[in-house]
Amino acid sequence: MSYAKNLAQFVEKELKAKRNSTKAKEMAAYMKTDMPFYGVQKPERELIYKRIKKEFKPANIKEYEQGVRALWKLKHREEKYTALTLACQNDEFIISKSIPLFEDLIRQGSWWDFVDVIAVDLVGRALLRERKSLKPLMYDWIEDDDFWIRRTAIISQNKHKKETDEKQLFEFCLQEMHQKEFFIRKAIGWALRQYSYSQPQNVKKFLQANKQKLSPLSYREGGKQLLRAGIMK
Repeated sequence: MSYAKNLAQFVEKELKAKRNSTKAKEMAAYMKTDMPFYGVQKPERELIYKRIKKEFKPANIKEYEQGVRALWKLKHREEKYTALTLACQNDEFIISKSIPLFEDLIRQGSWWDFVDVIAVDLVGRALLRERKSLKPLMYDWIEDDDFWIRRTAIISQNKHKKETDEKQLFEFCLQEMHQKEFFIRKAIGWALRQYSYSQPQNVKKFLQANKQKLSPLSYREGGKQLLRAGIMK
């Protein structure tokens, strides 16, 4: 039996054993989705993740992709969460060669609980590692018709701190600030807030210069840390 099939069978069996129908309904309602849940909450899933890390480490990038895709194809949301955990656990494969995989997951996931992990912890890590080769792709993604791909381009640097490409971040915020989509407006504010921890004065100047153009949501979210720190009133 293949690595991917063994992995998928293990995860499915473990989640089924822990299923909770009451929690499943609550979790689906919270996520506003028709996708089924087993009702297995994060603390219990963490036990499965630990076993996967120990017992199902992919031998190469081919197994990595096959394992992630095998879990992603399963129908319950927790199985897809496990796919993303597997992807994040294996840092050596979070590289430009895996970007097509990550893009597929974004386009198929199309909701914040999936996309934000992929954007920040997968695409973002690959971008930080291989900025020269992946930066042009981010400029393609900010033009994409799928707003989840554009959201990814905006928030992909959220953990880059002082290594953030400020020019790119501000360009993307300016380009998308007219959008009415909530998840784009929220992304702009989130990205600016994260960068403000590293470069508060630069974010302050950007917010003040574009206050009339930014949505109230983006402006408010972007300035939260600056307000808390007393840098901006």
